[in-house]
Amino acid sequence: MTTIGSLAAIDQIADSARSYYDAKNKAREGALAGARGVIRASANTIRAVHRHEFERARQILAEAWGALQEATDAVAQFGDVRYAGFIHDAEKEYAEAATVLAMLSGQSLPGPSEVGVTWPSYLNGLGEAIGELRRFLMDGLRRGQPAEGEAILAAMDSIYDVLVTIDYPDSITGGLRRTTDVARGILEKTRGDLTAAVVQDRLSREVATVEAELQRSIHQNISNRLDLSSGT
Repeated sequence: MTTIGSLAAIDQIADSARSYYDAKNKAREGALAGARGVIRASANTIRAVHRHEFERARQILAEAWGALQEATDAVAQFGDVRYAGFIHDAEKEYAEAATVLAMLSGQSLPGPSEVGVTWPSYLNGLGEAIGELRRFLMDGLRRGQPAEGEAILAAMDSIYDVLVTIDYPDSITGGLRRTTDVARGILEKTRGDLTAAVVQDRLSREVATVEAELQRSIHQNISNRLDLSSGT
């Protein structure tokens, strides 16, 4: 006959399990709220950058950093929740905002330790920053500033040249290969747009020069004829 051991502790075990999951769920909900705050503040940082409001962008980025700290601290004791994916997404958006702000405000590009995020989050954020650099470049073209676009395109090239060398499994890079593929498409499209704009700008300048010279020639001929008429 099989003898069943005592289950006297089952209620205590149940209470402990509920306490554990109550704490874990509370931490998860807090981290999710913080992550949403990071993503929102990061997007607002980039909007401020595109408006050339760099000081305002730095203030908003600081808010994003505070929200990110709260989110990661909330799940520090629950590794499976910490690495469930939403913290990575928040870090990636924060890294994108931090690198975009640095590059477009004339500052040195910060590394992952300076930004305060993991390598996968940093590199994916840097890759997505290429899209924001394109947007900034296109805004400049619409303002008739193709020369500024050359420097931005060079920065985009430099970022892509690094990303394409990080050839490791997506499971450890956070899906970097896809980010790099998207960046390549954006880069080539931007190169074509900038080339067309530069050629158009050059042609416009040349046409303006020819028109100015033609106008001077016409005025000179008219002046010469008037002088001849008055002399006779």
